[in-house]
Amino acid sequence: MTTTQSRRGYLGNIFDIVGAAINASAAVDGRRTPKAADLRKLGIDPASFPNVRSI
Repeated sequence: MTTTQSRRGYLGNIFDIVGAAINASAAVDGRRTPKAADLRKLGIDPASFPNVRSI
């Protein structure tokens, strides 16, 4: 793997995480449950998400 390929992989991963955060945030703003795949990318267990309470 070349340095250019590893940078693309790293940047692609960052964009995936940022995209998941934006999607999850928009869902919560709209009073919807975020997609399980987005929650998993963010390291959140989708099964425990309904138990999360806001402060």
